Amino acid sequence: MSYKTLLAQIDQSVQSSERINLAAALADTEQAHLIGTAMTGISRVVFEAGVFKHHDPAFDHHVRALRQYADKSLDLFKSAMKRHPGLSTESRLLDDDAVGGISLQARYVDLVLIGQFDSSAGVPGLLPSFPESVLMNCVRPVLVLPSIYRFNALPSHAIVAWDGGMTATRAISGALPLLKRAGKVSLVVFNPAERPDVHGEQPGADMALYLSRQGVSVDLMVRETTIEAGEALLSLCADEGADLLVMGAYGHTRFRELLLGGATRQILDSMTVPVLMAH
Repeated sequence: MSYKTLLAQIDQSVQSSERINLAAALADTEQAHLIGTAMTGISRVVFEAGVFKHHDPAFDHHVRALRQYADKSLDLFKSAMKRHPGLSTESRLLDDDAVGGISLQARYVDLVLIGQFDSSAGVPGLLPSFPESVLMNCVRPVLVLPSIYRFNALPSHAIVAWDGGMTATRAISGALPLLKRAGKVSLVVFNPAERPDVHGEQPGADMALYLSRQGVSVDLMVRETTIEAGEALLSLCADEGADLLVMGAYGHTRFRELLLGGATRQILDSMTVPVLMAH
């Protein structure tokens, strides 16, 4: 497996520039097509429903301002791509909200790159629930970059959280190209006795063997801990000097409500390294 098409969220924040740098490096390494996309922040449903079909100067002015912001964001993306003349790239501006626009386009790519919510970035229409909403509505793996992230190189040491679940399996599958290129991959199982039905006598051994057959050099770590899983994973990343975390995203959506598992919420709130998640 390799990434053939990447989708990156683009805006005018410093974080967006770092996302572009990582996305370009990954696209170059994978020989993938890179799409930079910016949304106006107004749901396409508003336009499709004809809510503003009658001339409304105030709304027209608001839409123009949002499109100008998105256009300038994509200009920054295009300018950055001039430093990578060999890459296959395109830019897209969508009249849509951030979650809907990203999730819709994600159906046709292999990996989505977005940022942790940062209130200081001042991105129009971007809500604090953006990362988790994308995770819950996106059919592809999502690589979330922390607000403090600064690109240096592609990940070289990945921590892979394994609990025997379906979302963790999807995350590992979606991360395979990155894991194959990492110099070190640590598969970690916390408190396996709590789930003997999925771990068996040798917790993590089957997944470690699967990864090995995929060409991933992997070390198996079985740990007992009394702290929450999210905190344990963040601490492990810090202790081991990891620069990528791979894990399943737990949660489900309800009408006007988003419910995330504790570990997923804690990671999205306190992440210090890029996290590849799948739901």
